[in-house]
Amino acid sequence: MAELQERDAKLIQYLNEAYGKEKELETALQAHIQMTTRATYKKRLKDHLKETKQQAKGLQRRIKALGGKAEAAPAPGPDVVAEAAGAVTSIASKAVSVAKGPLHAIRGTSEQEMMLKNAKTEFWNEAEEIANYNAIETLAEALGDKETVKLAREYRRQEERMAKFLEKTIPQLTKEVVKAEIPASQRNGARRTRSSSSARSRAAAARSSSSRAAKGSSAAKTSSAAKGSSAAKGPAAKGTTRSSASRSSSPKSGRSGNSGRARSGASRGGSK
Repeated sequence: MAELQERDAKLIQYLNEAYGKEKELETALQAHIQMTTRATYKKRLKDHLKETKQQAKGLQRRIKALGGKAEAAPAPGPDVVAEAAGAVTSIASKAVSVAKGPLHAIRGTSEQEMMLKNAKTEFWNEAEEIANYNAIETLAEALGDKETVKLAREYRRQEERMAKFLEKTIPQLTKEVVKAEIPASQRNGARRTRSSSSARSRAAAARSSSSRAAKGSSAAKTSSAAKGSSAAKGPAAKGTTRSSASRSSSPKSGRSGNSGRARSGASRGGSK
């Protein structure tokens, strides 16, 4: 094999990293599809598995066109030592990807929890793939490789669409976990309802207490006013009584004096 130029060797390295990830995800997606019962989610996983296989084939073709060999590991350098290291890494990578499928099948405490964990793993994988294709696209642009730019841009957009789907699906799956594993009496909504009811009860009790206090204060004010009015009227009434008595006795005294003067005059008349 002719020695690769640094330009092509770097492109092949990046393309092989993306290829290895796609081959790993083929195994994981197949396992996730078997575990998924949510219809829309399962359909999207099947569609993405097809995209993943097509991407692996497209990467393989592009690597070959650049003079390399598609491997599920970083592309080997021109020397034999690097080739051997690459082969060992490739075998290890394949073993890991095959092992991940069965491991994913024992996740979670419920069917809903298992699907949620799978979705989170898929979202993480999509982020890595987006980063891979972003790097390939940028590298290819810098090196003037339009064919690789086109391929990387197309695959990046596919991964971004899948990531957006998962971003919307994860909250939905989380709500299903809540319904499946958390009793209704322990959910946030129920606690808020009880808390609100308790708050309303306390507020009503406070209003009732305030009302009773207001009534008591009003009654006390009324009683105090009544006592004050009675005390003020007492001396005035007594003064009025004494004044009336004085006025009534005064005329009688006048009449009594007139009567005395009349008798005295009669006596003087008789002695004459």
